[in-house]
Parts: sequence; structure tokens; C-alpha cells
Amino acid sequence: MPATRPVVGVPACVKQLGAHPFHVVGDKYIRAVSEGADCLPFLIPALGGWHDIDAVLDRLDGLLVTGSVSNVEPKHYGGEASEPGTLHDPDRDATTLPLIRRAVERGIPVLAICRGLQELNVVCGGTLHQHVERVPGRADHRADDSKPVEVQYGPAHPVALAEGGALAALFGKAETTVNTIHAQGIDRLGAGLKVEATAPDGQIEAVRIEAAPYFGLATQWHPEWKFRENPDSVALFAAFGQAVRRYVADRDQRRAAAE
Repeated sequence: MPATRPVVGVPACVKQLGAHPFHVVGDKYIRAVSEGADCLPFLIPALGGWHDIDAVLDRLDGLLVTGSVSNVEPKHYGGEASEPGTLHDPDRDATTLPLIRRAVERGIPVLAICRGLQELNVVCGGTLHQHVERVPGRADHRADDSKPVEVQYGPAHPVALAEGGALAALFGKAETTVNTIHAQGIDRLGAGLKVEATAPDGQIEAVRIEAAPYFGLATQWHPEWKFRENPDSVALFAAFGQAVRRYVADRDQRRAAAE
């Protein structure tokens, strides 16, 4: 076992449990970082403007942005007001959006999942469909909540991987099958993002940060779910961990040269 592991920040959501609010991160994301990428997960509370973003990022070697049951508030991308009953997490928005923006600017390795992909797109000036299933020609990408969780997160549909893209190279194929657990999805693609995967109905399923010097990928699906059972997911988290280590080595070399 390594004496020290790189540190990957994982922003939390605010969740009410009984009478008390908690800052939470799903175990599956923590395991994907610790066991899949072989990095130390560092949980970032959703404290919004309280954070000094650069000070937080100074302590991190990578950033993984998770999915969530909440949606990005539409005010952040100029969308129409959400329907009553839509779950939002303004403290998470106030934390993740500036955190992602600055991490991208600094070239820190970023992996974003589901809501994280949507947040990345918003940070880059893109917009979101609040209900993909209502877009003409689009399928219903939501999970059936009446089914067991193993079925909800099971294989749902194929995605075409962009020719010459990072995921096609990483997975060694032109198509893969993914789960689908989302109502929101990318509408207008943000600046500086490149489409990496597309569903049969045309919905964007993965993007790459074109200028990322080490790693900058986001998936609409959930690769963290039982990742050990899916070779593509194993490859994705391993590649993320390797990129984080390259970032650390180069950063330490620059620091040593400056001393």
C-alpha cells in the first residue's frame, strides 16, 4: 500500500434526516474514489460562499462531482422556473459551480457524474432540459422507482462513443451500454466541451473538457454503481486515478524547481 495517496475532493449535498440537516456523499462515490481510483476521498461540505475556493483546491489533487436527487436551479442557466415540488439544493449549487469553474481553470483533473455533468455544462455556459422525456423525439431517461435498485441502475440503453474520443480509446470500442437515472439533461452544450457519447435518441451522455491538460470527463450515467462489475467503469476510475497522479508529479516538480 502506498504511504500516501492523492486527495480527491468530493462535494457533498445537503440532506434533511429527521429534524437535522446533514452534509452527505453516497458511499458508492467514496468507494469509486478510494478503491477504483486508489485516491483518498476528501468530502467538501456544501457551505457555498463560506469557502475560499482556491484554498480548498490547493489541498486537492483531483475533483469528483457526484450525482444527486436534486436538480441544478434553473436560474443558473437562464431556464424557466422549476415546477412545484422539484427538489433543489442551493447550498450545493453555491459550492459546486464555483468549485468546478476554478478547478477547470487550474487544470485540476475533474470527473463529473450525472448532476455533476449538468453542473459542468452550466459552468461552461450551457443549458439544461429540465424534463428530457418531454422533449420531442427523446426517450424517458428516468428510472422506474417502483423497481428494485439493482434494476433501476441496471443496463438500460446503448450509447455511441465519439470516434477518436477519449472514452472510445479508454474502452476500446465504439459503443457501450449504460444505466439511466436522470430527468434533466444537456440542452445547449457549454463552451469548451466536446461530446463523448450520445444516446440513440440524440441525448448527450458524456462530454470532455477539451482544454483539460490531465483529465476532464463527465458522464450522464452512473459508472460508480457496482463499478467493479463493469470493465468500462473500472477503466474509467483507474484512468482518473492515474491522471491525478500525473498531475501531482508535475505539480511537485514545478514547486521543486521554483524553490
